[in-house]
Amino acid sequence: MCLDNGADCASGHGHTVSVTGASGFIASWLVKLLLEKGYTVRGTVRNPDDDAKNAHLRALDGAAERLTLVPADLLDKESLATAFRGCEGVFHTACPVTDDPEKMIEPAVNGTKNVINAAADVGSVQRVVFTSSIGAVYMDPRHGPGDEVDETCWSDLEYCKNTKNWYCYAKTMAEQAAWELAKERRLDLVVVNPSLVLGPLLQQAINASTWHILKYLDGSVQTYVDAAQAYVHVRDVANAHARVYEEPRACGRYLCAGPTLHRGEVCRILGKLFPEYPVPTECKGGAGETVKGCRFSSRRLAELGVGVTPASLCLYDTVTSLQVKGLLPRRTSSAVFDPVVMP
Repeated sequence: MCLDNGADCASGHGHTVSVTGASGFIASWLVKLLLEKGYTVRGTVRNPDDDAKNAHLRALDGAAERLTLVPADLLDKESLATAFRGCEGVFHTACPVTDDPEKMIEPAVNGTKNVINAAADVGSVQRVVFTSSIGAVYMDPRHGPGDEVDETCWSDLEYCKNTKNWYCYAKTMAEQAAWELAKERRLDLVVVNPSLVLGPLLQQAINASTWHILKYLDGSVQTYVDAAQAYVHVRDVANAHARVYEEPRACGRYLCAGPTLHRGEVCRILGKLFPEYPVPTECKGGAGETVKGCRFSSRRLAELGVGVTPASLCLYDTVTSLQVKGLLPRRTSSAVFDPVVMP
């Protein structure tokens, strides 16, 4: 990384970085972007020989020359240190997603500590970029409908436990641990907090966030819940990671989120774009659309030149990708996205 040496950081040529959990949804797009910028990338995966999970990475432009996949376990600090040795930057994107708190909290928290310690131990790492979540920001009963949430906000751990939101609990604990340990180890840390991430898949298997959209199209559900969510395009999230890594003045946390939409609005957009699918038109239990949710400020990212893609395009790109990969059968010819008529 060239925070202070004046090299061609924006291009990435001559610089080596590591990405944890490289075969994941966000990480795959980040690896793609870093390779396009000219970086040499060392991606950590559970098993480099697992073609089912890693073939899409090896197929990326520049991968044959500048991508190495290495085995690493978040709970094994030495395997991480081996992966990071000689790297100038580390992008920590790996995180388990499960409803089981025992399988989520320990890997999220202790894994993040191991990443920070390993990055500090090798001596070559100048900056770590950590993928956190808005789940570490907004889970607080004091946030009312429509309230604006920014990087100064933190989720309330007791509230997360009481509501059994173990994902938000784990992400909050992990990010807090990262900040504390980075300060102790004198390691430069920058954090990106994305909302629910949508967009085209590079990997073949569906992930949790795209399943959130698939279920409204394949007949899995007949109604939508009375809930609201902010969405963001995976390309924006990858761009945010690269930007906060390359920008010397980047520091602290950066929310990466688009407007908050009620599930009903999501379904109405999907229905307009893809009327051939059985998209739900009614709220579950006839409760009506009462939940507004928080508003998330991405001003800090905007100041670094990172924009946010409209939610309708996020949805369009997600669905067309599911069709291309055969995860959602085509029922008619593909829809054509018109930015003039879609929000």
